[in-house]
Amino acid sequence: MENIDLIESFSDFKDNKSIDRVTLMSILEEVFRTALKRKFGSDDNFDIIINPDKGDLEIWRNRVVVADGFSEDDNEEIELTEARKIEPDFEIGEDVSEEVKLIDLGRRAILALRQNLISKIHEHDSTNIFKQFKELEGELYSAEVHHIRHNAVILLDDEGNEIVLPKSEQIRSDFFRKGDAVRGVIKSVELRGNKPAIIMSRTSPEFLVKLFEQEIPEVFDGLITIEGVARIPGDKAKVAVDSYDDRIDPVGACVGVKGSRIHGIVRELGNENIDVINYTKNEQLYISRALSPAKVTSVEIKMYEEEKDGKKGRVSVLLKPEEVSKAIGRSGVNIRLASQLTGYEIDVQREGLEEEDVELTEFSDEIEAWVIAEFKKIGLDTAKSVLDKDVTELVKRTDLEEETIMDVQRILREEFED
Repeated sequence: MENIDLIESFSDFKDNKSIDRVTLMSILEEVFRTALKRKFGSDDNFDIIINPDKGDLEIWRNRVVVADGFSEDDNEEIELTEARKIEPDFEIGEDVSEEVKLIDLGRRAILALRQNLISKIHEHDSTNIFKQFKELEGELYSAEVHHIRHNAVILLDDEGNEIVLPKSEQIRSDFFRKGDAVRGVIKSVELRGNKPAIIMSRTSPEFLVKLFEQEIPEVFDGLITIEGVARIPGDKAKVAVDSYDDRIDPVGACVGVKGSRIHGIVRELGNENIDVINYTKNEQLYISRALSPAKVTSVEIKMYEEEKDGKKGRVSVLLKPEEVSKAIGRSGVNIRLASQLTGYEIDVQREGLEEEDVELTEFSDEIEAWVIAEFKKIGLDTAKSVLDKDVTELVKRTDLEEETIMDVQRILREEFED
């Protein structure tokens, strides 16, 4: 046959190892049949023979011989005189197979065919990549920094697949250079148009879980289970662990001698402080452990009839005065993580509250709740604890304006004057 070398020119997909031979032949036939329909109105009477390995293509049109002047469909019927130009011994009623040259389709049709073919190949590749990464959602993955933008880092894996690490999914201390290897979990995979959008995360709790599985053999083997994770990425995390084998100390196994096992995880997370605690179904004990390093005196739980904002109930925790700031933590981080981990709203109460002192919550009619929460974040939960502090110090330690703090202190003073 006359070789147009059309398939040979498609080197960008012909040698694509992600497409098996059967799939490639199917795509090629689909594209060529589309071109034939445009040219002849139907492709039902065409045979297409493709050998993508050699770059060979044959197209044959099958028609029935009819008497001269009796052809009703030039695509499916051929008049006797025309048929005998192909073979002189053809008779009426016989089938004629005639080869169609690609060049007969016209230059414009060939260009459109090529564009359609490339589009189909890319669509096939995108579908395969989407399926591949959809199965990897939640799994640990590594890729190399290719390009750094103001709102995201673009990564490429060993296969050249593009993975996006948005700014919102980066730990605040993360700093990358071109060529750096980056680890995270595949958070989501979506098809946007015909292109898969693969999003990586380093801030999700799943990333911490996967690092535990990778760094701690007992977790990987299932001897130790992770029952809960709460994170403020790059700052602090709490992980609740358990073991069905009484001979294994789950906390000790995760931390290692002098923190040897958890050190690699901490370093990967930008020195994120990780508290590992023993999980228990005893919820009062679990809440007490979640508030570590503070030592809790007592826990009183009030369950909600229905969950509110993902919380099962409200807890009143009683602590000695010196333990309050530990329970709350710097900027309220510790108590916030304990709440996330246990699923309860937690209120901290100071043990042995002076008779003449008053809890800040008693002023909720005059002081907005978010203002009271700001004071609680730094361990100030009573009127006197706020009055004992200098305004300048409170401005530095909270997100409150000086005017707001002075107004709060005025309200508190009036209470004691009364």
